[in-house]
Amino acid sequence: MIEVTNLTKRYGDQTAVDHLSFRVEKGQIYGFLGPNGAGKSTTMNIITGYLAATEGTVVIDGKDIQKEPEEAKKKVGYLPEIPPLYMDMTVEEYLLFASELKKVPKKDRKEQMQKAMELTGIADKGRRLIKNLSKGYRQRVGLAQAILGDPEVLILDEPSVGLDPKQIIEMRELIRKLGENHTVILSSHILSEVSAICDHIMIIAHGKLVASDSPEGLQKLMEGSRELELTVKGAYESIRTILEKIDGVETAEQESSGEKGCAKLKLTCREDEDVREAVFYALAEAKLPILEMTLRRRSLEDIFLELTEPEEPEKEGTGEQSEPDMVSENEKEGEVQ
Repeated sequence: MIEVTNLTKRYGDQTAVDHLSFRVEKGQIYGFLGPNGAGKSTTMNIITGYLAATEGTVVIDGKDIQKEPEEAKKKVGYLPEIPPLYMDMTVEEYLLFASELKKVPKKDRKEQMQKAMELTGIADKGRRLIKNLSKGYRQRVGLAQAILGDPEVLILDEPSVGLDPKQIIEMRELIRKLGENHTVILSSHILSEVSAICDHIMIIAHGKLVASDSPEGLQKLMEGSRELELTVKGAYESIRTILEKIDGVETAEQESSGEKGCAKLKLTCREDEDVREAVFYALAEAKLPILEMTLRRRSLEDIFLELTEPEEPEKEGTGEQSEPDMVSENEKEGEVQ
């Protein structure tokens, strides 16, 4: 559906996107995950044709966004982080204006507007001024304009930013519903949001794609060595001596002191080695009762932090690797994709 190849965006000496390549398949929800300044918004702006790339190509359903911009943009609905709303318009006036910009056939405009408002839960807000709506409803209005024209792809930049917990849950449900009929790409730095909604996660850091897989696949990929936490009744030295003889156990370190007469240990095991059964029998034979045993699996948060660690500081004069804000205020507020 979307093919991004060798995408690069530079602002002078600063590189916001660094030779990024990935493919988006039809009918799935993709999460674009990364810390602030990683290059997510810049990448989305290039995919939608809002910014030009320094190098590389973006092809949407066979249409190059630079060579055939009008045809490519028809296939994309875009909700920027700051929705491009006109506060003194009513919801219906704004959506009519957006449908005209998108060249929706005149005979279809009312029907598409009504469908978009019903889908986003704002059907009863049509005659309200946008400036009188809450933040959550303004986000819904922005999403409604993205749906107009029935695009095959929806690109949502931080769709939950600034919403309260109830509104965030409602937005997640809405995105899931949209994913039934559209390919969706959403960016976020909120891990729980991405893991709850998305079929596939792409992690970006310092303008580069550092991981791309399903949430489950990422965890499996990054598991590496396993850690087993134990609380055993007995002396630490005796327990360690027994544990280190077990095949698959690499280290047995003492943790903070546990209950009186007990030792708390952390075992590091070889990759793909499950030593729990061997540990149980070895300690049972030595009459050292196990009071607690926990296999620690790495969370998505652990993976995210490892993959997005700050790079070493660059040499003086080269500048920081961050995502600069070089788009004018007129572009931010005035253009509806």
